[in-house]
Amino acid sequence: MLLPALALLLLTVPDDPAPNPQIDYAGFATLTGDVRASRAKRLLGFDAFKAKAAEKGALILDARSADKFAEGHIAGAVNLPLTDFTAEALAEAIGPNRDRPILIYCNNNFSNHRAPVMLKKAALALNIQTFINLVGYGYPNVWELRDVVDFNDPRVGWTAGAAAKAGA
Repeated sequence: MLLPALALLLLTVPDDPAPNPQIDYAGFATLTGDVRASRAKRLLGFDAFKAKAAEKGALILDARSADKFAEGHIAGAVNLPLTDFTAEALAEAIGPNRDRPILIYCNNNFSNHRAPVMLKKAALALNIQTFINLVGYGYPNVWELRDVVDFNDPRVGWTAGAAAKAGA
């Protein structure tokens, strides 16, 4: 009896009781649903990720914070923190070709669970938000690392920052 009443209550709650024309939760929910199917087809195992990254014009985009990127990242990656995503910042980081292959990874792609890649709650992994945002900004050719790897594996091509090297 309680569950049907709760479901009815949830159905009658408006999406945004205090509308702000610059915040569109319903639009975000729609975009998330729309992106789900294409994302499922764009998850790459490690070897396929490395091969795609080696293609002409491909870009590895690291959306972690600038300080975590400076502590370590996949060699050749470009950093643009998710919090800095705007149409202008993305165009500057990615370039004029909106169809260029963009490869993404996040903390949850690494088994190390130590700085600079501490695990995030799985449902809040940065890859999910980054993928949705890139597609939402008009970049259709996004590819995501599916696997969990050890950043110490030489095949990863991990580049440690000066602070990480000093602590080693």
